Amino acid sequence: MKKIAVAGFQHETNTFAPSMARYEHFINGGGFPAMTRGEAMLAFRDINIPAGGFIQTAEGLGYELVPIMWTAATPSAHVERDTFERICDEIIAGLQAAQADAVYLDLHGAMVAEHFDDGEGEILRRVRAAVGDDVPVVASLDLHANVTQAMFDHADVLCAFRTYPHVDMARTGSRSAMILDHILRGARYVKAIKRLPFLISINGQCTFLDPAKATYELLDSLEQETGAHLSFTPGFPAADFAECGGAVWGYAVDEAVLQDAIVPLLDFVLDHEADWAVDFLSPTEAVAQAVALAAEHRQTVVIADTQDNPGAGGDSNTTGMLKALHAAKVSNAAIGLITDPEVVQLALQAGVGQRFTAALGGQSGAAGDTPLTAEFVVEAVCDGKCRYDGPMMHGVEADVGTTVRLGLDGIQIVVSSGKAQMLDRNLFKMAGVIPEEKAVVVVKSSVHFRADFQPMAAAVLVAKAPGPMTADPADLPWQKLNPHIKTSPMGKTLAEAVSGL
Repeated sequence: MKKIAVAGFQHETNTFAPSMARYEHFINGGGFPAMTRGEAMLAFRDINIPAGGFIQTAEGLGYELVPIMWTAATPSAHVERDTFERICDEIIAGLQAAQADAVYLDLHGAMVAEHFDDGEGEILRRVRAAVGDDVPVVASLDLHANVTQAMFDHADVLCAFRTYPHVDMARTGSRSAMILDHILRGARYVKAIKRLPFLISINGQCTFLDPAKATYELLDSLEQETGAHLSFTPGFPAADFAECGGAVWGYAVDEAVLQDAIVPLLDFVLDHEADWAVDFLSPTEAVAQAVALAAEHRQTVVIADTQDNPGAGGDSNTTGMLKALHAAKVSNAAIGLITDPEVVQLALQAGVGQRFTAALGGQSGAAGDTPLTAEFVVEAVCDGKCRYDGPMMHGVEADVGTTVRLGLDGIQIVVSSGKAQMLDRNLFKMAGVIPEEKAVVVVKSSVHFRADFQPMAAAVLVAKAPGPMTADPADLPWQKLNPHIKTSPMGKTLAEAVSGL
């Protein structure tokens, strides 16, 4: 029985975000599973994360698994130097002790550390140095991965998600296990990678909608026709380093087969460049449209507060959308999660049913974001723990710390001590908010929420309220990005924008 070492180290880094990822963030995991070591990782087989799908499939194929550690943290700014080194050291020591026949890594693909712009490239370099050239190394990646040359060179195979919201995380891990099985049985692949010449906003990457939907449908059909293994990542367009951006890559038994698969896929993406662009609403526009649509359809309308998405590096504490709801006198609305541990403590001191005055949120530092000072009613208190039942991360136990539900003139506000992206309705329901009963629901998310919220919604709108997660990459103050890449579809290259062309 051959042995496969299994490890995971996930972080999506927004280098423009306000706060770094520290070791304690990886211990807790935020909206991800807590840091897990050894045999306890085998319980992941029942949840929708890549390692879970890999473990379940690899066990079914008869491999002996040597689980080392798995850890993730909510997206933020850079991973602190000491944190990166501490986690890497543990993984490498585990690999050296395992003496396994192969390695599987559950990575994100868009990690930037304090001292390494290419986090996963450095992880894979160290893994390759530890196990040697003859041990297969396969890694799964997020759809938002910025795949670098170092990542591509040091891994035998990189296998990316194909859905956003990421409902196929476990399936991607399973697919990684099947490919690794082929390698261990003697398969040998050639590989190639092609990079996109433009950045794509994460809001334009949703696979419920074209052009992303059509692109992945083509990817599937090309795989079936050619037998190649293909991946396409539109990238995470908020990591300021030279290789930020999307890519198409693949593996096949010979070069001709590989080119027959990669070339038409890349051409399709490039031919639809204009279709990847995104239009955004202002907070006032989004609320007005939502109220009208909810009244017309007698059904909930969901607004994405995309520029404060903690799943992309925001701290989930801006108030632009809450102010817009309040100014429009929307009397049957909910918003969450707003992360403000100080206001949570004030609410606890006041007690359920009591009123208190506080300055809520507004600590992001983003231009135009200020606290909302008002008199709130403490409607409910909970421990901030819930199990995700929606398609995205189904089965994961989340813990955002003590959480309160505040009332403000008919708006229910879920305020948490810790942050997590609003990707599952249970983050509302744990505080007693029933989203299906609201006219308007505002979520601190960009796309992941659609997996659980879109089926209940009459419409989904995307708003650009002031926040640290700039939705349009063209608006970011790039310093290290390749100057010859366009910062938006059909837009200017960074060099053209700087020169004023």
